[in-house]
Amino acid sequence: MASAKCACFILMAFLLSQMAPLDGGCAGKCCKGRDFTCTSTDWRMDGAYGICFCDETCRQTGDCCFDYPQTCPVRACVVSQWSLWSGCAQQCKPAYKIRHRVIEQEPENGGVPCPPLEEKAGCLEYTDPEGRYCALNYGHAFITSMEYSEARRKRDLPYESKNLGYCVQYKMETLSDHCTHESRPFARWMQYLREGFTVCVFCQPPAMNIDYQACQGDGANIEGNETLQWQAVGNTKCRGTWRKVRRVEQCSCPVVHSFLFT
Repeated sequence: MASAKCACFILMAFLLSQMAPLDGGCAGKCCKGRDFTCTSTDWRMDGAYGICFCDETCRQTGDCCFDYPQTCPVRACVVSQWSLWSGCAQQCKPAYKIRHRVIEQEPENGGVPCPPLEEKAGCLEYTDPEGRYCALNYGHAFITSMEYSEARRKRDLPYESKNLGYCVQYKMETLSDHCTHESRPFARWMQYLREGFTVCVFCQPPAMNIDYQACQGDGANIEGNETLQWQAVGNTKCRGTWRKVRRVEQCSCPVVHSFLFT
């Protein structure tokens, strides 16, 4: 008798599943975010029958309708390739260059959100609107991450030069707290600036002046133990002082302690 009742219950459950309302499931009901009105009455993914949801957060709450994965598939954000870098926002002074990318597909149904669509990097143009070389308008050195060395374009060269540059080693003396607290993606290299460390700074065209064969603020004419000033391009508050150790042909410091005159 008990087995007959059990079989009857199973049969009734099966019939109920076949009699689900025509508007059940998630067909036409894929909603963004958490939407308490985005519901159906149908079987849920956890096997229960009743109120189920078709919004983007039902996967986390475990109350999706049974057909949610097929009807509302997850789609991650898709973005384009980066555009070319813009020119510097200003000439003959530290500024920013910008590049962009666009959204090609919006994220859907809890897919991976879109990454940043804009990226900035510090820069310094070497010619004024009249084409005159102007990098020597500043007394202290401007530095940036060594990773931008390969990104310098041929059009940035104000003259033809076979001089590939040189490296200067400095002992870092002081720096502002704004360097170590910097967290923006394009400026994280500033976190590796440390007092007491020896750093390598590479001088290469177009930062190298055609007449003096030197970079602005590198202490080329200084042989003593004089204190020099530097500033990070991309954060005017990240600045400090260092002392020149020596000039060498190639930089040999660890990557995180290797920088570039701009």
